[in-house]
Amino acid sequence: MTESSLVPSPTAPDQTDEYQLKKLAVEVAQRAPDDAIKLLDQVSDAVIAKVLMMLGPSNALNILLRFEEDRRKAILLAGSPERREQLIRNQAYPEGSVGRLMEPPIAVFGPNLTVTQAVEQLRELVKKAFITYGYVADQEGKLLGVIVMRELLLAAPTQRLGEIMLRQPFHLSPQMDVADAMPLVVTRHYPVYPVCDEAGRLVGLVRGYVLFQEQTIQISAQPGRMVGVENEDRLTTPWRRSLRLRHAWLQLNLLTAFLAAAVVGLFEQTIQQVVALAVFLPVLAGQSGNTGCQALAVTLRGMTLGELKQGNRRRLVTKETCLGLLNGTLVGVTAALGMYLYTTIHHHENGLMLAIVVFLAMVASCVTSGLSGALIPLALKKLGADPATASSIFLTTATDIVSMGMFLWLATVLIL
Repeated sequence: MTESSLVPSPTAPDQTDEYQLKKLAVEVAQRAPDDAIKLLDQVSDAVIAKVLMMLGPSNALNILLRFEEDRRKAILLAGSPERREQLIRNQAYPEGSVGRLMEPPIAVFGPNLTVTQAVEQLRELVKKAFITYGYVADQEGKLLGVIVMRELLLAAPTQRLGEIMLRQPFHLSPQMDVADAMPLVVTRHYPVYPVCDEAGRLVGLVRGYVLFQEQTIQISAQPGRMVGVENEDRLTTPWRRSLRLRHAWLQLNLLTAFLAAAVVGLFEQTIQQVVALAVFLPVLAGQSGNTGCQALAVTLRGMTLGELKQGNRRRLVTKETCLGLLNGTLVGVTAALGMYLYTTIHHHENGLMLAIVVFLAMVASCVTSGLSGALIPLALKKLGADPATASSIFLTTATDIVSMGMFLWLATVLIL
């Protein structure tokens, strides 16, 4: 399918039929924001505004912000006033926050409105939007309660909404990270969540499926960011852009590899005298790296799911260190037997001592790797860096230097 077949006819941009708009919206949703604006740049501001209405609030905002400022203003003016105000308001909140996912609050009534009056208004509102709950707010916009459709249906026509509303409803804060919001909503399973500011004013609504989608996207993006693949790098991304997105990370990774190579170079004389050491260097590096990656994956998962409170962090570090010690001991025994068998077959001297060196180095490397896998993302998050992006570089460097350095140092001290 060509891009031209996806773009509505420019001769009548405002009369684009619903099928073409939906087809264009689906294609835009599947593309990275930078690629999406190349497709949307060929259509009118009115069509772009309609397409953005069909996307999730976060995705729509990410695409809108890629346009030049003048075009962005024109697109906002072409859309509905409610949507325009909401997108402008959402820009004030950081990426990954609940505020970026908000829709305009709809079906908001005063507490003195009767059931009959509310139903009359709802009949008109449902023609424009899918409404699950009604919301009761005072003149200042402060959320007083939620109206469930069942209660509205069973209430007397003359009853006031303030009498049948559910008081003190659960709500989210717009500044809250999605990762922090998930533990709060995962046990409630509401279709829609009201979002209130610090003063309790209703500033927007977040649909439950949007929250879960955003969380899924964040989790799925972690493996890519750990190896230098950005969120924008997708199947449809041109190879030149993919090259720009990935190459810098590979150069940085190469520089850190030079550090590990420099450590090995310090023990060149040791390797020349005991060649068997060179055979087991990749074994040490690979095993300690895997141990660190396991700890890193658990830590990043805990961060994303909001499981890491202050007390849990200490528990996590202790657990990963102990697991590193236990796993290091068990795989160290296997590695030591492998070294002893290798030296026996090839008639190397000091086979038993080399086996002991492998065992000690494996234990120390796994302990360090488990500790590093837990501490590095925690430290990076505290410093304001993205743990998923930067952790793997520091972890690989630490595990390679420690595992190889410890192995060769022990061999130098105990054998030579």
